[in-house]
Amino acid sequence: MRAGLLAESSAVILLLGFVCLLWILVLISVQQLISSSSPGHFNALRARKHLEQITSVGPRTVGSPENEITTVNYLLDQIEQIRSESKTGPHFITVDIQRPTGCFSLGGFTISCYDHVTNIAVKLQPKTSAQHFMLANCHFDSVPNSPGASDDAVSCSVMLEVLHSLVNLSMPLKHGVIFLFNGAEETKLQASHGFITQHPWAQQVRAFVNLEAAGVGGKELVFQTGPENPWLVQAYARAAVHPFASVVGQEIFQSGLIPSDTDFRIFRDFGNIPGIDLAFIENGFLYHTKYDTPERIHTNSIQRAGDNILSVLKHLVMSEELADSSEYRHGNMVFFDMLGVTLVVYPAHVGTIINYVVAVATMIYLGMKFILTSRVDQIFLPLCDTSVLRRHMLCAAGRYICELVCAVCVLILSWVFTLLTVLFVALLVKLMGRSMFWYSYFYAAICLYGSAAVGIIVLIHTLAKTQCRSTGRVDLAELFFDVSLLLWCCVLLFLTSRGWCSAYLPMMMVVFPLISKLLLSRHFRARGATLQYSVLYLMGLAIPYIHIMFLIRVIFEVFTPILGSTSETPPDFIMALLVALATVILSSYFIHFIYLSRSTKWILAVLGSVFTLMFVLVGCGLFFPYSADPSSPRPKRVSVQHITRRFHSLNGSLQSSDSGFCINNQDYTGMQHITPYIPQINDSICTLCQEQLPYYGFPRKSWYLPAPEVSPKAPLEFQLLSRQETEWGTIKMTFEVKGPSHMSLYLRPHAGVSLSSWSFGGGTPGFNLSGKYFVFYSHGLDAAAWNFWFEIQPPKSSDASPDEGWISLAISAHYFSGSDGRSEQLESLLKRFPAWVFPASWISTYHMYRY
Repeated sequence: MRAGLLAESSAVILLLGFVCLLWILVLISVQQLISSSSPGHFNALRARKHLEQITSVGPRTVGSPENEITTVNYLLDQIEQIRSESKTGPHFITVDIQRPTGCFSLGGFTISCYDHVTNIAVKLQPKTSAQHFMLANCHFDSVPNSPGASDDAVSCSVMLEVLHSLVNLSMPLKHGVIFLFNGAEETKLQASHGFITQHPWAQQVRAFVNLEAAGVGGKELVFQTGPENPWLVQAYARAAVHPFASVVGQEIFQSGLIPSDTDFRIFRDFGNIPGIDLAFIENGFLYHTKYDTPERIHTNSIQRAGDNILSVLKHLVMSEELADSSEYRHGNMVFFDMLGVTLVVYPAHVGTIINYVVAVATMIYLGMKFILTSRVDQIFLPLCDTSVLRRHMLCAAGRYICELVCAVCVLILSWVFTLLTVLFVALLVKLMGRSMFWYSYFYAAICLYGSAAVGIIVLIHTLAKTQCRSTGRVDLAELFFDVSLLLWCCVLLFLTSRGWCSAYLPMMMVVFPLISKLLLSRHFRARGATLQYSVLYLMGLAIPYIHIMFLIRVIFEVFTPILGSTSETPPDFIMALLVALATVILSSYFIHFIYLSRSTKWILAVLGSVFTLMFVLVGCGLFFPYSADPSSPRPKRVSVQHITRRFHSLNGSLQSSDSGFCINNQDYTGMQHITPYIPQINDSICTLCQEQLPYYGFPRKSWYLPAPEVSPKAPLEFQLLSRQETEWGTIKMTFEVKGPSHMSLYLRPHAGVSLSSWSFGGGTPGFNLSGKYFVFYSHGLDAAAWNFWFEIQPPKSSDASPDEGWISLAISAHYFSGSDGRSEQLESLLKRFPAWVFPASWISTYHMYRY
């Protein structure tokens, strides 16, 4: 008895010592990080003044005077002041204004063309010169109708202050830094393409840091790095004062689940340069809206971002790796932060070894359980002969395997029923017309879908427990712990075999529970689920569970605003699945408590009451999706174009025309909440411009409300300059366009006709099954006319009739700024929208031709 108690005490002491040791190591790491990474002299108040000045001019669309003149002049003035301070120091600054022109493919059949967009490039280097440079990139343009404080004026403000801090260092830098303030990112990443493919300084860039935003303020998340080049992640881990990074975010973003892109892609794909991509992610509900103002960005956020960027850049420009980054190119890194205080980083190949070792250890543990089960009754059969004993051992081992398989089936069945239940609840919510109730009340979704998910899991395992009365509660609990461990091990092996660095998550969910269970096994078998056991068991799960809960919170913080901007896929189903998935993950090692408990009736009663109450409240419409509360707005997004459409016949004459407001909904609720305020916008007008008027080249559900014709002061000028038949039998047509800073070109060859070449990005269009091509064009000030050509291959059949022409061409002109971007009728309509609607509005003209 005393030996047993001693063993129990040893196990408890070992567990407590293990947990304490881990936290001591974390604290030591944090202390080392703080001591080795000084925040330098970043002045957040001065950066805030830059932010307020940049955003004071309002929206800064490409081609507008606010973007091309006012903001550019302010940045140049500030850079000149900084340069004047550097004359006596060990560094010097060179400034270059670039206005590139070019075309490139964005993948698929979308081409981005630009002319005379603006880049401000600032080269900081020691007076002894430098051959290798880091690139720091931000963009100062914004989307229409938004002041763009977080996206991306705050990043440019941070970069100005980082430049000021670096230039005043007394110790000369080993390498140089190029600060790129690009003025055309919102127009499909054009200015960064112009720099990296055309600027002479681009040849000296060895790595980059890109500053972006997917929200308004908060922490800046490192959500992608590389490709490869693990030294960049290591540099961030060593230097960042407030690390916030996750390889899970990187793999989610690069999977395409998040419908967004950044200049990181341009530098990576067109410059073949590795880098780090950071973005503000908090409060994505306000991203690209009028609410993206400086007042919503806390000074602490600016200080945090500035400390990180300054420290990381200082570390990189003093490093040996930057001079020959190709030597350190290969390999990936597993990286994740622990509650934002320290960063855990190790090579992916080391992670693979760790993962397989953990998997082997799990299999050894389960194998030992199998062996021990087969031998457990040997002491009760001392008089049996060898053959009887062997048969008994095999029978016991077989029984354990059967129980394990049955438990796996029960657990998977509970997960399936959980997913089906929450999807059914989401369907009911949709049918009741209460979609997106969680948009302003996130925790209402947790209460509704979470209570349903937990309730189903508890109910199924309670029913399973009643069917296994012959087995003790302790044995059942231990069996389902083994099942959870086995399934997490399977997930670990799957992710590791696929080469995903995110496999560290299931590794943590195997290691810590397994260690805790081994240390507490004697205590558990002797006393069952005592309070002492429960507390010690939960302490063993603390590290992986706290980390995963923190990660789940970040995922919901990113995806909830994105789901509120989804108009095609029912977002309630996705939200329900996310909540159910989080419930399944978090419940895995708590299921064995269901089998240890004497009754779960009160748990089911509470969960059922919560679900019933929330379902009634949601059905009654208590949770309205949108809010105009100034402290925490949740706007509904719509776009409103006051447009005039003109359709031309084959001979160029005007065939028909109309004018109206083309209203595009940008979330799943459509116009159901707007119709009571503006009765004319209803479902009877929602199909007129679906195919004839594609939204930026992509057909979307639209509402078309007739309105007077628009008359821009600078109307679109479009003409066919030449048409000639080539010696290869193709028809070459050359065009000239003069118009506003944003234009869209749509090409659709008719049946039997193909595009053989054109003047956009590479000369040869890719094969397109849909038969449609889209070219986006933007220009800065003082740009020349847009000239382009394409060649078509007519049908080979001699009797093919060109009565309908061989190709349809549409050109859209978009007026975002100045007096041409507004009309009296448009302003009148905008005033009728409720306060919780954010209507992005502009003037457009649309011309369709056939040739």
